[in-house]
Amino acid sequence: MSEDKFDAIVVGAGPAGTTAAITMARAGLNVVLLERGEYPGAKNVQGAVLYSKMLHDVVPDFWKEADSPCERPIVEQRTCITSGDSFVTAGYRSAKFLEGIPNCYTIIRTRFDQWYAKKAEEAGVNLLCGVKVDDVVRKDGRVAGVKTSDGDELLADVVIAADGVNSILAQKAGLRGELKPAEVALGAKEVLGLPSEKIEDRFALGKGEGATIEFFGSVSLGMLGYAFLYTNKESLALGVGCKLSHYMKSGVRPSEHLELVKKHPLISKLIEGSKPLEYSAHLIPEGGFHSMPPLARDGFLVCGDAAQMINPAFREGSNLAMTSGMLAGQTVVEAKQKGDFKEATLSAYVDKLKASYIWPDLEETADIETHIESCEGFLDFYPKLACELAHLRFAADGQPKKEHFAKALGLVKQRGLFRMARELFPLRKVAV
Repeated sequence: MSEDKFDAIVVGAGPAGTTAAITMARAGLNVVLLERGEYPGAKNVQGAVLYSKMLHDVVPDFWKEADSPCERPIVEQRTCITSGDSFVTAGYRSAKFLEGIPNCYTIIRTRFDQWYAKKAEEAGVNLLCGVKVDDVVRKDGRVAGVKTSDGDELLADVVIAADGVNSILAQKAGLRGELKPAEVALGAKEVLGLPSEKIEDRFALGKGEGATIEFFGSVSLGMLGYAFLYTNKESLALGVGCKLSHYMKSGVRPSEHLELVKKHPLISKLIEGSKPLEYSAHLIPEGGFHSMPPLARDGFLVCGDAAQMINPAFREGSNLAMTSGMLAGQTVVEAKQKGDFKEATLSAYVDKLKASYIWPDLEETADIETHIESCEGFLDFYPKLACELAHLRFAADGQPKKEHFAKALGLVKQRGLFRMARELFPLRKVAV
């Protein structure tokens, strides 16, 4: 493999890297896609919800294919605010989610990544698995390829780093240093086997339909994070995720956190009788817009998790990965046509991101988590308030309703109306 030359090298066969590779190969470029795992998906353990529109742009009507990797189309999404054993739930269910291009599906990443990599091979991409990339190759001051752990050098006009949150290539290319604990979340997930009929019965779903539930509040043990429960065909994905800095400060292990979450009254009933099939833990980019590294250098681009492109406020990651991968691929195709792979030309990638939904969305929500962390007691007070207000609203305890209102007003006064307004107003950005 030594001294092989390609038009482009993509490192990482996840949603971002595979999309970039497909985009370039379909335009006639000679592309190699390198995956360090034994097979695509071997190192990926996302939750996982896949947003359809972005994949449909690459593989039209993918959900109709006989070997489609989709588990269940999501018809209902719920948010659950917990305070001890109490909880307030808000959700939205609509058949509109299934009209035209279905909004999103649950997937199992191991299966999805292998399916998607096959699409890349069908498009003419050279897929090489079990290849660990340790460094970039530089020639004349620019990135000109990659060096593998076996000592081989692969050369290309452009290298696209899609090698995940701990991007070795972004570091070796000098775009960023080691990530700080406050810039990543640590997630733990367990796949729990359960017959499809029981899943549909417990979540009040039609045959083949799916639902998601995100849990906030006391389930996060005072840390900035959440728990989730997603429905697959014959299994449930139950997981937790909190900032790594919070786990380190609290001393709580993600596995311990997950076991505590399983005991919550609502969750324990939904997973009752299920069989543990798989456990995994992984890092998730959390720094967002402010932690995004430079995205273009001479002969080099970064996309997906490697570029910190995740929007935790809206539970979006795979869509950003695929869109950024497509835009990176399009940029390389245009650069190839010009015969110019310098930073000035490849920076068109950044312009494309700014013209898409990615840059505006990440910029808009960039300070949400920092704001919440700056508000003392936020993660404890508001879940408690939500549950107390709900209790007063629904309690029929023989007291006049005006006394309930007075108690509710007293709860608000504990925090202070103007203080609450200052704390809650910035969250308008994630309301819709």
